[in-house]
Amino acid sequence: MLNATMVVATVPVTDLDQAKRFYGDTLGLTQLWENPASVRFRCGAHSELSVFKRPALETVHTLAHFEVADIEKTVAELEAKGVAFLDYTEGPLATTGHIAQLGPARGAWFTDPDGNTLGLRQG
Repeated sequence: MLNATMVVATVPVTDLDQAKRFYGDTLGLTQLWENPASVRFRCGAHSELSVFKRPALETVHTLAHFEVADIEKTVAELEAKGVAFLDYTEGPLATTGHIAQLGPARGAWFTDPDGNTLGLRQG
C-alpha cells in the first residue's frame, strides 16, 4: 500500500530559467533546489512543486492547484504581477471576476509561460 509522506506535483516546462522566474518571482514560491533537469519549490508548509525540462507538449487540464485563504486577494496580487487568468462563460466553471463558484468552494485558473493550466482554490 502506498504510504507517502508527501505528494509533489510535477509540471513540464521547456525553459527552466523562465520557469524559475515565473514560479519563484511571480508566484512567490520558495526554491528548494535545482539541477540541470528540474527545479523544486516549496508551496506552503507541507507541499512541493517540481518543474522539469522536456520538449514542448500540450496539456488540457489543470496540473496543480494552490489552496488559498483569500482567492480575491490572491487573484488581484497575481494580476498585478502580470498573470493572465482564464475566464469561462459556460457550464460549472463560469467565472465572474476570474473566479468560479464550485459548490462551497471557489476556483480560478491561469497558465504558466508554457501554457500549463494551474489553479487557485478556496473553500
